[in-house]
Amino acid sequence: MKERRSLIDWFWWLVLIVWSLTILFPLVWVLYESLKTNREFFQDVWSLPGQLQWANYGKAWSKYGIGDAMVNTLYYVGVTLLVGTFITTINAYALTRMEFRGRRLLWGVIMLSLFLPGINALIPQYVVMRELHLTNSLTGLIILDSFGENVFFLMLLGGFMQALPKELEESAYIDGATLFQVFRRIIVPLSMPGIVTVAIFKFLALYNNFLSPFIYLSDQKKYTIGVSMYSANQMMQYTSDWVTLFAGVMMAMVPSVLMFVFFKRWIIEGATLGAVKG
Repeated sequence: MKERRSLIDWFWWLVLIVWSLTILFPLVWVLYESLKTNREFFQDVWSLPGQLQWANYGKAWSKYGIGDAMVNTLYYVGVTLLVGTFITTINAYALTRMEFRGRRLLWGVIMLSLFLPGINALIPQYVVMRELHLTNSLTGLIILDSFGENVFFLMLLGGFMQALPKELEESAYIDGATLFQVFRRIIVPLSMPGIVTVAIFKFLALYNNFLSPFIYLSDQKKYTIGVSMYSANQMMQYTSDWVTLFAGVMMAMVPSVLMFVFFKRWIIEGATLGAVKG
């Protein structure tokens, strides 16, 4: 028997539809503006393009350095994602599966850091990076973001690992397995759904990261996609080539959109992963 929808169900359904339209409309608007000429854009920002100007995308790729910025972003995000996810996995395992003196205190300090705004560490971090000669370097940025643990990711993966049966490790130790073998052959495979979810969230956070690259990178050839688009936006006061900028914005959105399309199930489930598994 079909379940009848109540009036409140229809109300929330309508709210979600309106909310979705407020998100989709700007994206669609930027898309068709990127296919106009500048003359068409300044004549009427709401009209559709007379002829599709796909050349705007090639112009944005070369003129505003979108191609170089994509390569820089791929290097920065890819290496940071691999190193950072590995470190988060080890930390989550140590804090949830291993017994050692001071573990509860350490967890308490980590939880306390949730109440401290991250902007407070900005100046000390910059001073340290400058003294180590790691400013204006993508590698330095990778080191900073790889070892700068995010408490949310640690809690998310830690909550998943806590639900794994302790007997699995005990049986492995009886069979002569080492600590590293238990971690590699038992914990990591069983925690793979949680690890993948954390990796997806890390990717989205790193790809959309603007503040750190903006502060630490001064060479335009090393800009990530976020800083490159900001730089292009600053040029508009001199060039007013808005349609090319819109084309660059559309290209910059592609990796994030593809990530969501292919991994949307993991992203949605990841929002409650730690709570369900913990």
